[in-house]
Amino acid sequence: MAVYTLPDLPYDYAALEPYISGRVMELHHDRHHTAYVAGANTALEALAAARDDGDLGAVNLWEKNLAFNLGGHTNHCVFWANLSPAGGGRPEGELAEAIKDSFGSFEKFQAHFTATALGIQGSGWAVLAYDSISGKLVVLQLFDQQGNVPVGTIPLFMVDMWEHAFYLDYLNVKTDYLKAVWNIANWQDVAGRLADAVARGRGLIVR
Repeated sequence: MAVYTLPDLPYDYAALEPYISGRVMELHHDRHHTAYVAGANTALEALAAARDDGDLGAVNLWEKNLAFNLGGHTNHCVFWANLSPAGGGRPEGELAEAIKDSFGSFEKFQAHFTATALGIQGSGWAVLAYDSISGKLVVLQLFDQQGNVPVGTIPLFMVDMWEHAFYLDYLNVKTDYLKAVWNIANWQDVAGRLADAVARGRGLIVR
């Protein structure tokens, strides 16, 4: 039985237009995200079979496949919720204060985040995360679907920088894609994720 399932989008395919087209959303969700879910389930099944058979010779392959595909599934679940047709504007409340405390201002955060996204070499994600050790917010590059993530960070806001996320709409002009994302950023969702992360407490890794 499948462990991971594809979630429905929280809005219609075309709901994010003109910033992201319905065609891109349909392909992105129904094909790419679906493939990650299937890949993660396949890897789990292969690992279970290997344990039952007592043949773990290919464990490295299946562990890598699980990390990649489960990363793709997790990242996209956050990404869909991070966007909203009613999004845009600026963060408020505790999220706004946390951004100011960690980056100096919302504008400085935007500049930092944009530079991080544009600086990704190859495929990956730009991520605003909560560092459970310091209690601060950090911006980081996530390579492919799973690499370069510091242990102890909890993703709050993620932007997919794989070409399938933007190429049909923006070709290779990544700057325009990022400008569009700010208009549909769901800061309420990000704020909720921050509140959940803080509620888990600091010092989860280092005590």
